[in-house]
Amino acid sequence: MLPRSARAIARLLERLPGVGERTASRYVVHLLGADPEVAQALGRALVELHQHVRPCERCGNLAEVEVVDAPVVCEVCADPRRDPTLLCVVAKVSDLSAIERSGAMRGRYFVLGRLVSPLDGIGPDDLPLERLSARIREDGVREVIVATPPSVDGEATALLLARELEALGVTLSRIASGVPHGSELEFADQVTLGRAIAGRRGV
Repeated sequence: MLPRSARAIARLLERLPGVGERTASRYVVHLLGADPEVAQALGRALVELHQHVRPCERCGNLAEVEVVDAPVVCEVCADPRRDPTLLCVVAKVSDLSAIERSGAMRGRYFVLGRLVSPLDGIGPDDLPLERLSARIREDGVREVIVATPPSVDGEATALLLARELEALGVTLSRIASGVPHGSELEFADQVTLGRAIAGRRGV
């Protein structure tokens, strides 16, 4: 059993995604066994986190606050080498980060922040569709890539975007889904295999 103060920290850590009770306890024990400066530096950084990092005002990605009261713009939106006519719409910042790691996207992004989910009470009015439409018009976007996950909510959101953006005259594309690299076909589900066949391309 951890002491009361240590348990309080562990319970806070458990609220992070992917961190269970045992992992949280290991983190606390590690911090207690390390140089006190490690925990102190972590504490200071966490206290200042929301002061220095905020959502980008253009796309919703995380951005460093360089100057107080100045527009908050992320590195992707500020990069002049990016193609402003290509816009990739994602659900979360973590999805944006995953696509960036692939190196395949040379356009810019727009983070919805959530997906349509009737079970969770999230409808079309809860998505920033007006901001998205304004961004498309302002940047002269020609193609919108919908990169929502291949789930029920992700598909519902993709269909909503197709309907809402149709009047803007942009080309709307959807990321492909299929068999993961290095996996075996016998373990793939029917929906995944069906999409892999439908999205086949020439060799």
